[in-house]
Amino acid sequence: MNLSRFMAVQNPFPQMEFSVAIVGALIGAVILFFGRKLFWLCVAAVGFAAGVEIAPHVVHEPSPLMALIIALVLGLIGALLALFLQKIAIAVLGFLAGGKLAGAITAAFLVHYAQYSAIIFVVGGIIGAILLLVLFDWALIIVSSLIGAHLIQSAIVLPPSGSTIVFIGLAVIGILVQAASFRRGRVS
Repeated sequence: MNLSRFMAVQNPFPQMEFSVAIVGALIGAVILFFGRKLFWLCVAAVGFAAGVEIAPHVVHEPSPLMALIIALVLGLIGALLALFLQKIAIAVLGFLAGGKLAGAITAAFLVHYAQYSAIIFVVGGIIGAILLLVLFDWALIIVSSLIGAHLIQSAIVLPPSGSTIVFIGLAVIGILVQAASFRRGRVS
């Protein structure tokens, strides 16, 4: 009998490593269901997602901690914009989300889209900004559900078809939950 095996003290709280993907998935879940109500958090999540994308361009081969810090700083900037400059934040959110989603949708359907990625981002961004400014509540429900679904789906490793099914399913659930909440709020 190996007594040292039984005598070893195990840490009841193993060190938890929160990666960018896990934080993104948690933020995505909140945005998926409460994006319209927590507008500032939705803008912060878009800033966070943009920070994850921008980090490799700011710092050559950033560590996960550095990528997380850059993402959190951009998320904080987005939240402050949402609180103090709501109309500008709405347009910025629409532009960033529209551009990011246009790129994701294009990547899902076209293999060689990289040469047009800047144009796709700008066109999607302009459409997203206009939609959010004109149809704010409904656009925010849809965009926040899509962003939340994307953040969650990005944290899960699945084959492309499974990833698409998870994304669509989560987006539909988020839209239905937020739409029901919005309608209840308008009736009362």
